[in-house]
Amino acid sequence: MPIYILLLLFLVLVLIGIPVGFSMILSSALYILLEGQLSLFIIAQRISSGLDSFPFLSIALFVLAGEIFNRSGIARRIFDFAMSVFGHFKGGMGQVNIVASIIFAGMSGVAQADAAGLGTIEIEAMVEEGYDPSLAAAITSASSIIGPIIPPSVIMIIFALVARVSPAIMFVGGIIPGVIMGLSLMAMVYIRSATGKINAPSRPKASFSRVKETFIRALPAIIAPVLLVVGLLSGVATVSELGALLVLYGIVLGYLYGEFNLKTIFICFRNALVIYSVITFIIAAAVPFGWLVAARGLPAILANFMLSLTENYYLILLLMNILFLIAGAFVETTALVLMITPIFLPIVVGQLGLNPVHFGLILIVNLLIGANTPPFGVCLFIVQEISKAPFEKIVKEIVPFLIPLVVTLLLVTFFPALTLFLPEFFGLI
Repeated sequence: MPIYILLLLFLVLVLIGIPVGFSMILSSALYILLEGQLSLFIIAQRISSGLDSFPFLSIALFVLAGEIFNRSGIARRIFDFAMSVFGHFKGGMGQVNIVASIIFAGMSGVAQADAAGLGTIEIEAMVEEGYDPSLAAAITSASSIIGPIIPPSVIMIIFALVARVSPAIMFVGGIIPGVIMGLSLMAMVYIRSATGKINAPSRPKASFSRVKETFIRALPAIIAPVLLVVGLLSGVATVSELGALLVLYGIVLGYLYGEFNLKTIFICFRNALVIYSVITFIIAAAVPFGWLVAARGLPAILANFMLSLTENYYLILLLMNILFLIAGAFVETTALVLMITPIFLPIVVGQLGLNPVHFGLILIVNLLIGANTPPFGVCLFIVQEISKAPFEKIVKEIVPFLIPLVVTLLLVTFFPALTLFLPEFFGLI
């Protein structure tokens, strides 16, 4: 039976409102029944083997670490430090918002956690300074996707599991693209503020004593991502062990800051369990789906089709980016990584000669931009709920900030060294 029947079944199920995870597993079961060559037991077997992987533990740990850092007072200290240093820059609190997200990215591996946790502080502070709520929400949504690019990153771990590459290499490969994304967003805030396109009042320059005070208060939080990167590069601990250390570090800081009690820890574990359960279910549903896609030769079919259109290396990469951007605007990021990777990885590695780590960053940046793109950009809905601004106004405000995000994507796509330089420099690949 043609493999496009599987894709058609999946699309129909999604369009009638069935959640993505259920749609993947139901379409796989229906395809097997219609084809009649395999037993439905293959689904259970593939799920069992697909989830039998130690790095899954690191996903749970980084999700939990993000919850703990969100509730331990660390986000507020990071924001205060960023405000004391960058609050007087052109673009004021917009610049502070992005810098705080860059720092917080070293502790939160999920864009939604950044948007919901640090974003609450950022939007509230910006509105108090006189920023339009829709503008504050748009900048927060755009900056939140820096979190899963600068390590740690849950979505990178998921890609690494599917592509069978080291999560540590993915983490290190994301550092330069994440910094570029942050700087390009800051440049856009500066340009729009300097040209009067947005009302972005700046604060008076903070005194040295104020900068020193906020730096000391934020130092334990700033140390966390530094320790993570040093641990990755030195090889003293695995990604899972570093996740456990981040959890312990966050709990200790929470108690020292007086922000934690048993109830707070219970809430952190409960929220992390919910998020991890959703992620795990989507992964479980995608395993048999991805196996069917690969076993029925869809990558080869798609490769032949794309090569029939053009053999130009750069045009093929551009076509893939367009396809990924469109998909990211309609389907949840985790599900897309699990669906797209088995299809395109053989093409880009076998036909184009891309390094899997490079492809992973291209895919992830694409899909995270989708989290900021209507109609189903999840980060947009989170910041809309926080700011209470009209959704259509947030969409209008975020459009200019998609430009630096797409510029970052193109740089990552066509300049592999931005992704591979650090892993090669430190001998990881």
